[in-house]
Amino acid sequence: MRAQFVLSEIGVGLRRNLTMTFAVIVSVALSLALFGGSLLMNEQVNSMKGYWYDKANVSIYLCNKTDKANFPSCAKGAVTDEQKRQIKADLEKMPIVQSIQFETTDEAYKHYKEQFGNQPLATVVTADQMQESFRVKLKDPTKYEVISSAFQKRPGVQTVEDQKDTLKSLFNLLRYMNWGALGVMFLMLVVALLLIVNTVRVSAFSRRRETGIMRLVGASSFYIQVPFIAEAAVAGLLGGGLACVLLVCGQQFLVNDLLATHIDVIQFIGWSAVLTKLPLILATGLLMPALAAFAALWKYLKV
Repeated sequence: MRAQFVLSEIGVGLRRNLTMTFAVIVSVALSLALFGGSLLMNEQVNSMKGYWYDKANVSIYLCNKTDKANFPSCAKGAVTDEQKRQIKADLEKMPIVQSIQFETTDEAYKHYKEQFGNQPLATVVTADQMQESFRVKLKDPTKYEVISSAFQKRPGVQTVEDQKDTLKSLFNLLRYMNWGALGVMFLMLVVALLLIVNTVRVSAFSRRRETGIMRLVGASSFYIQVPFIAEAAVAGLLGGGLACVLLVCGQQFLVNDLLATHIDVIQFIGWSAVLTKLPLILATGLLMPALAAFAALWKYLKV
């Protein structure tokens, strides 16, 4: 098979169906960009979970003087010094506890002001309304229920809270967003595949005379199909290249220049994660249209 003939046929096919080829390139680029973005977002969520779950504590909030009417365990008023000493001593005896940190009302108020100081409610909250608490780090974060059952209804304890539950809601939201992006990606992928099939069929129909002559002189099905498959592969490869450009631009301008400079509490994934996804994007952009074209032509140009 002459390479020059195949290349010339690819050029002819792309020029004859320029509009549909452009639509294929854009559709493939968008679907693969969403695919790559979903992979990166999933990696980002896993990285955040590993980082924050390791730092998540179990917080044992103690009763203050304003909790008497709202919590049964605080019916006798604010926590006493003896109750605090006993709670700390019992925590230290538990083998699942790795470390214990006591937070005073002043420290809790300071942290509250740092997080919610710009909200109107922060202007009326005072330090004596905050709860003292024990921040307990566990050797195994899954053993939260052991702490909860031991201290939840204890006198002087307002409530026991696992910070991991709060983080779980955030990660679930990110997961749903990721699934939404995957759903849009599959929709765009279907559109791209339909466009590829139609483009190949139109290209084959416009060159039916040439392919008929090739049949008459004994050309094999594979020989006839190769230029059409190569056209789809080239269009897909261009779409994959455009998707890679979109991912690189997203990493630089959206993540590095915007999000990373305004959100300090999240360690965003770096260039290594992006660069490892680019070969997969290009390979998918090359193979997916080629296989779709091969399937479309299997019966259409079969000798």
